[in-house]
Amino acid sequence: MESPWPWYRGTGERWPGEGTPELPTPLVERFTKPEDYLADDGLKDAVNVALHLGQPLLLTGQPGTGKTQLAYSLAHELRLGDGKPLKFETKSTSVARDLFYTYDMLGRFHAAQGGGGSVNALDYIHWAALGKAILYANDPHKVAHLLDPEKHPGRRRSLVLIDEIDKAPRDFPNDLLNEVEHMYFRIPELSNEEVRADSDLRPVLVMTSNSEKNLAEAFLRRCVFYSIPFPEDRLAQIIRRRLGSALADERLLASALVLFKRLRDPALGLLKAPSTAELLAWVQDLTEGPARDDDRLVERALCILIKTKDDRDKARVEVGTWVKDRSR
Repeated sequence: MESPWPWYRGTGERWPGEGTPELPTPLVERFTKPEDYLADDGLKDAVNVALHLGQPLLLTGQPGTGKTQLAYSLAHELRLGDGKPLKFETKSTSVARDLFYTYDMLGRFHAAQGGGGSVNALDYIHWAALGKAILYANDPHKVAHLLDPEKHPGRRRSLVLIDEIDKAPRDFPNDLLNEVEHMYFRIPELSNEEVRADSDLRPVLVMTSNSEKNLAEAFLRRCVFYSIPFPEDRLAQIIRRRLGSALADERLLASALVLFKRLRDPALGLLKAPSTAELLAWVQDLTEGPARDDDRLVERALCILIKTKDDRDKARVEVGTWVKDRSR
């Protein structure tokens, strides 16, 4: 069957005319608008409790349930910072200091070896998410020796997102206990100078975890915890909110949800059940792509929902049944 798509055809023929084709807006921009985020009641309560107590909010839940996007929604609604969180992407090599700043020790060493006179350690410090948030919570003139006032956005409260904190070594959260609780950090490279956030503009801290490893009890005691449930009863509402006017066919939505729920049924035994985020992408493809008018093309879109070969073989059976049910 000839490709129904207007872009890549895999024939070796170049795009006609000059320039490149106009491609659709990426999903990450269409589906991550903070104003379209829908929080369940339990999540709303957890957020407000964390704000009331001034404690970090730790979120877990299945991939694609909106853990990371909650931080963007919260920053947007409360106008924290510039309406977006300061994000720290945790890595397996992360250490506690990385959350506040990184220090280019090698660069400073080479500069000193070059014989260019005195070397200022501050020139080799790069502020990270929570370090910036604490600096921004101070008057620009108070921290002018650490951050150029022209680079300071003005005294304000920020939201810091520590994404996938469970990726870090086990000592990472333990090494942050006091700093996170009291919102300060020290800089050994600058004579151990302490930088502390003004209490009235204490940064808001949101952390996500995929539960790949257990976090220490001492750390958990200092957090407000919430596990975002899979939004089984709100899927249609979420899709309508995200797709908006593009979703004109309610019958298609209802039918798509039937297949999605079949694919998530534990009895089917998929190694990786599709997530809410993958459902959104798939429904958009059914709504706007060539598969919207041709059931034969639906199977081609399984690459959105199914991510292993074994799962694809199992899913084909369900898709075949689904297509027959739609044609009745």
